[in-house]
Amino acid sequence: MLYFAYGSNLNHFQMKRRCKDSIFIKKYELKGYKLNFRSKYRAADIEKKKNSIVPGALFEISKSDEKKLDVYEDFPILYQKIYFNYYNKKVMTYIMNKKSEFRYPTERYLNVVKKGYTDCGLDKTYLIKALNPNK
Repeated sequence: MLYFAYGSNLNHFQMKRRCKDSIFIKKYELKGYKLNFRSKYRAADIEKKKNSIVPGALFEISKSDEKKLDVYEDFPILYQKIYFNYYNKKVMTYIMNKKSEFRYPTERYLNVVKKGYTDCGLDKTYLIKALNPNK
């Protein structure tokens, strides 16, 4: 199955540790959404927004990988799953249930996300913008 990562799971080392069967396919821009950080965990989330994109990556994952991600993402309590199509293939990603206020991520978490952007060859402009929501 295809999985769209946009936060700490972009980090190839972390993703491999979490999901041993995962294979990085390519970078991908999810249109009609924007990146945010929220909840007591100060974790990445996406929300619908016209004329906006979320840079991320597509990974091929196994059923057992998906079960591990469900536990890690605290599904269905913290995150729910949404699906979209990519060339007639169903892609799964996680989106937070509660849209709480912006919370700046911890330095440790942010460094994992930044490394993920580098690993996937993503444009950090969108990340910087998400970290400064009032600008």
